[in-house]
Amino acid sequence: MDVLYFAWVRERIGLPKERVETSAATVIALVEELRAREDRYGAAFADLSALRVAVDQELVDFDAPLAGAREVAFFPPMTGG
Repeated sequence: MDVLYFAWVRERIGLPKERVETSAATVIALVEELRAREDRYGAAFADLSALRVAVDQELVDFDAPLAGAREVAFFPPMTGG
């Protein structure tokens, strides 16, 4: 699946997007896999309360299932103006 990173998440990881092979059943399981890769992922996912996630362009919670998902995006909360 494609994993997309936006704003400061992108800056910490150093990539805007990557293709990830995963057997994770949920978003939080994917986050744990990513955290285990390198310190930069640990830094990006250190405080999940500061992040939002979308699966196939639909906002979801971190316990959302990943079955059949093609894309997961991580980003800080959006503000309007």
